[in-house]
Amino acid sequence: MPLITRRRVLVGMGAGAAAAFGLGGYALAVEPYLRLVVTPYDLPLAGWSGPPLTIAALADLHICEPYMTADRVAEIVAATDRLGADLVVLLGDFARGIARFGAEDVAVDAWAAALAGLSAPLGVYAVLGNHDWWSGPDVVRAGLRAAGIVLLENAAVKLEARGHRLWLAGLGDQWAFGSQRGVDDLPGTLAQVRDGDPVVLLVHEPDIFPRVPPRVAVTLAGHTHGGQVRIPFYGPVVVPSRFGARFAYGHIVEGGRPLIVSGGLGMTGLPIRFGVPPEIVLVTLRGA
Repeated sequence: MPLITRRRVLVGMGAGAAAAFGLGGYALAVEPYLRLVVTPYDLPLAGWSGPPLTIAALADLHICEPYMTADRVAEIVAATDRLGADLVVLLGDFARGIARFGAEDVAVDAWAAALAGLSAPLGVYAVLGNHDWWSGPDVVRAGLRAAGIVLLENAAVKLEARGHRLWLAGLGDQWAFGSQRGVDDLPGTLAQVRDGDPVVLLVHEPDIFPRVPPRVAVTLAGHTHGGQVRIPFYGPVVVPSRFGARFAYGHIVEGGRPLIVSGGLGMTGLPIRFGVPPEIVLVTLRGA
């Protein structure tokens, strides 16, 4: 057994401090700003007809200086457009989620001009998130309108193009007035679907998922940031959900119903990301 000496202890402490410093630097300076991944999901769906449909989903931009600038938004938009998706959706939380650390709002016209670059044959659609409501939804609505993005608030639209026939439904935010009270109306939204074509449901918080009926082909959500900090062999440290880590991230199937939760792009609370790099979700829906 090796002798434990003072030198060994100091070397061990130094190595631990260096590792902590390196990981902290990565979480602060590398993962949030220098990484952008595309996470693909291939979903064979019973009853899906027509050609495969690709959907690019962006969530939780949390636009603010200096953590999610208009230039960074433009980079994300360009990367999204290069995917050539049939449909682009934005899953809420455009407003900043960091109150300290020098965070400042970006002018609406600046981020709207960046988002205006998004394009897809079936269009670009969005829902609002809790931070959009908490910071003032009318400002975010104006920015999306200026960007040419269609906002769905408890509304469903029929999309028909390039051989695709589907309904796109967008839910009002579930945390608009705090975590216990929202403006969501799931029954009223789905009542607008008037035929048997597939339904893609856009929500911000995934907590609604246990109430989503099998009528919905897939539910797309954001909000959780995948925990924003995920520790290897442990998982997400904090998940803003009453279900804990149940709907924290990724492809979840319950009762044969699929949910995809994006890890998002921006940050809330602290300006760090670790183990959950900013991501563009690319979903391909096809017949089973």
